[in-house]
Amino acid sequence: MPHIDIELEKLQEKLLEMWDVVDYQLVSSREAVLNHDLELTRKVVKLGKKVNRFDVKIDRQCENFFALFNPVAVDLRQVLATLKINANLERIGDTAEGICRIVEKLKEPVSKELAEESRLLEMYDKALSMFTAARKVFVTYDAEAAREVLKQDKLLNKIYRKSDKVIASYMSENPEGVETGLHLYNIIKKIERVGDQVTNIAEEIIFYHDAKVMKHKSRKKKDKE
Repeated sequence: MPHIDIELEKLQEKLLEMWDVVDYQLVSSREAVLNHDLELTRKVVKLGKKVNRFDVKIDRQCENFFALFNPVAVDLRQVLATLKINANLERIGDTAEGICRIVEKLKEPVSKELAEESRLLEMYDKALSMFTAARKVFVTYDAEAAREVLKQDKLLNKIYRKSDKVIASYMSENPEGVETGLHLYNIIKKIERVGDQVTNIAEEIIFYHDAKVMKHKSRKKKDKE
């Protein structure tokens, strides 16, 4: 195998290692919200340092790759996509940490009724599903599957747009739960942000696979509308 391919494979392996750590953070943050598990929140926050080390390591690997090989065409696109995916993974890890820090402020678990009314768990599960699908897409480089990930973000946006009314109604009927309602809204906002970050990852995979930058394409459509 050519040296350049060996180095690209090492880069992909390191990114997937980081992906797995962030996946654990994201799954654990869901459990922490559901069960008000403060020990789990501490684990998620502590793992943030490990994710940051991955972030720096992958950035350096990419810089070294540019210096050694001066890549062009498909190799260049792969390394550029890796850099951006790396950045989004680090942000998703930060978002999971942020959710756990909110859980630490909660005095009790979010009630099942409120979780159902706000569609919190449905939103969380969709974000996790998107994240898992994006990892599979990254490994297989399936552009069509990547586009399916982009479509799934619409559900997260829809739930997020309606969540403020649901939570406002809850706080109006339960004045003692105002603090809980505000914390829940911030958690929902962060989950919606995870959807955006996973969408960014899927777009980078499409960029690598098809040399298309989907976000610019979507912006042109909006401008025409």
